[in-house]
Amino acid sequence: MMDSKKTIPVVAGALMQADGQFMLGSRPAGKPYPGYWEFPGGKVEAGETPYQALVRELQEEMGITVTHATPWLRRVHHYEHASVELLFYRVWAWDGEPQPHEGQSFAWQQPGQLSVQPMLPANAPILRALQLPDVLHISCVHELGRDTVLEALAQRHDEPWVIVREPQLDREQLAALVGEISQIVHARGGKLIVNADPAWLKGWPVDGVQLNGARLAALQERPAHFAWVGASCHSRAELERAAELGLDYALLGHVQATASHPDASPLGWDGLAALTAPAAPLPVFAIGGLTAANLDEARRCGAHGVAQMRAAWKQA
Repeated sequence: MMDSKKTIPVVAGALMQADGQFMLGSRPAGKPYPGYWEFPGGKVEAGETPYQALVRELQEEMGITVTHATPWLRRVHHYEHASVELLFYRVWAWDGEPQPHEGQSFAWQQPGQLSVQPMLPANAPILRALQLPDVLHISCVHELGRDTVLEALAQRHDEPWVIVREPQLDREQLAALVGEISQIVHARGGKLIVNADPAWLKGWPVDGVQLNGARLAALQERPAHFAWVGASCHSRAELERAAELGLDYALLGHVQATASHPDASPLGWDGLAALTAPAAPLPVFAIGGLTAANLDEARRCGAHGVAQMRAAWKQA
């Protein structure tokens, strides 16, 4: 019987293009799961840091030299032949062109539109995470006013992901606002998530639910009927709980000083990195006084992206 207490540390790299495409590789003959598709990488050798292992593995496996990569996700998966702790990086820049040094094949893929099969079982949540945007936009009607938020949203030309968070509204008022925002967001191909009691949202035109700390703590299983479920987290324990429930992402903060928490000390970038090290158990969006301009710094600290509230609407 396999000793589940022993895990093999493994690194994997998602090579990223500017348009969001990422690279997958097929497993060569002679290895477990030959012909299955995965993210390139391999075992962390004794004396190596995960980043050093990533650089070495991608050089050996595909002949490229990594020049910029950021920590991203940590997953533990139990195969029949071994248990592995996978540390995923997103690779943003490299020297050289990927070459099949081990007889494998490579294929660029679009998030949510795979053209290769079968996939290595451990990669299902990683592929889902790649469908998340770089930036989440949180509504701020209670401060800026309904018209300001709706007009700013209507001016967008991308596919925005919006979280409606308006705790001052009752159920009827919130339903009316969600209906208005839904028409704009969905017409642009975006997603709409609402921070509210999940029981309220059945039948509403939403794509997901955002859980506050109290709702996260009270849950025994992931809320049903929602394509996307996220949680607001402030500690490693809350991050791990969100991951155990199979949630899709977490908002983690606050990173910098913010008007929403004037008396609370911010995490700072070092605090954010400490909570996600060596990599987060689910995709993390850094939040708290941030804008899209902070995206690179957030990624460096282990975040998937950033969530912005006031800046989202004031900039527009």
